[in-house]
Amino acid sequence: MTLAGKRIFITGGSRGIGLAIALRAAADGASIAIAAKTAEANPKLPGTIYTAADEINAAGGTALPIQCDLRDENQIEAAIKLAADTFGGIDILINNASAINLTRTEATPAKRFDLMFDVNVRGTFLTSQAAIPYLRASAEAGRNPHILNLSPPLSMKPIWFKNHVAYTMAKYGMSMCVLGMAAEFKRDGIAVNALWPRTVIDTAALQMIPGIDASAGRTPAILADCAYIIFNRPSTECTGNFFVDDELLASEGITDLEKYSVTPGTKDFLLDFFLD
Repeated sequence: MTLAGKRIFITGGSRGIGLAIALRAAADGASIAIAAKTAEANPKLPGTIYTAADEINAAGGTALPIQCDLRDENQIEAAIKLAADTFGGIDILINNASAINLTRTEATPAKRFDLMFDVNVRGTFLTSQAAIPYLRASAEAGRNPHILNLSPPLSMKPIWFKNHVAYTMAKYGMSMCVLGMAAEFKRDGIAVNALWPRTVIDTAALQMIPGIDASAGRTPAILADCAYIIFNRPSTECTGNFFVDDELLASEGITDLEKYSVTPGTKDFLLDFFLD
């Protein structure tokens, strides 16, 4: 398996899961556009599009940092075009950017509601929309195009809604894009899949959420390895899936996941949302 020569566009890849996926692809020599909002360092959230680009280049890839606010459709279109023009096309789109606000209905301000829907749902939809012509060209050239959304399997169980209705709807909006677009673009040879972790993933953003102990979770590397597997599967066959990290790795014969543990020897992991 290899991602050598692949042209990748990642939203929100200046840190955490997006950056881990980028670095895994960079090791093969992939070209990667990092489209994120953070251009200046934030003391609470380390990492910018430029520090991410430096890491990608150091890992063996070719990076293109693009400052992009996913709430602005003009910026999305410009970012996709810049990446395609710079790399000669786009083969893989990773909708990783996401906003989270774990509040009950009465405690969710309109601006937080709007942010989650603007980034998670609208941003995912419009970024995918802008990338489709380039992914279709990638398919026609036999380059195995993929869209991957970092979103959960769909479940209509009330337990996943009752404590944070707005956030759940926003994340499920990303998953509904997978459900619909996988069917819509199957005949074009464009794969559309979702990936979600079994446990919490230790990221800087997660550490800012009160009450969540990331030490009882796994590192972003587990999702990077999963994404790598997905992108190397045939786009004409591997589409419409809601992958869960440990199940996907097990399908490849990988069952020892100790290397991904934040705290070595952990047995009782803190499970992520949306999974029974």
